[in-house]
Amino acid sequence: MPKMKTHSGAKKTFRVTGSGKIMHERAGKRHLLERKSSRVTRRLSTESAAKPTVAVTAKRMLGLK
Repeated sequence: MPKMKTHSGAKKTFRVTGSGKIMHERAGKRHLLERKSSRVTRRLSTESAAKPTVAVTAKRMLGLK
């Protein structure tokens, strides 16, 4: 069987920590930032762990499980 290819969209969206958690950047930090408060943009700057249902799909697209 051929090797499984990594989903190109998933590799730009998710990253895997050393312990195996799937992290992603929060939505809403790309544009229209002038009208958002500094408090909101700071909160959106932090990465967050993916929800368990999303993590299963992301791992499969990244070729981990």
